[in-house]
Amino acid sequence: MNNEEKLELIVKAADSKRAENTVVLNVREISTLADYFIITSADSNRQVGAIADEILEKAKENNLEIRRIEGQRAAEWILIDLGDIVINVFQSDQRKYYNLEKLWSQADAVETTDWITE
Repeated sequence: MNNEEKLELIVKAADSKRAENTVVLNVREISTLADYFIITSADSNRQVGAIADEILEKAKENNLEIRRIEGQRAAEWILIDLGDIVINVFQSDQRKYYNLEKLWSQADAVETTDWITE
């Protein structure tokens, strides 16, 4: 599975659990941490947990290596490290506070509208 297929899988998994304002950033040229960051959010901690669980389930089903998971207990900001792709699932207030989009503003956004259902 190539990175674009992985990104699509993750974005669709998040969207299926009503993730909001999902952004995919290509950080390959500006970071050694990963090639892509996915940032998404939800209004409640319960929903943040459900989104992360769905992403993890799809990753396991597709034999993607899950290197690390942080923040599952509090479910305010869950970070899932898949190596080349790092997923950040935020509770909405936490997302506003940390504002990762501004931190990584030099990164190009990846078009995802074809992957998300309305």
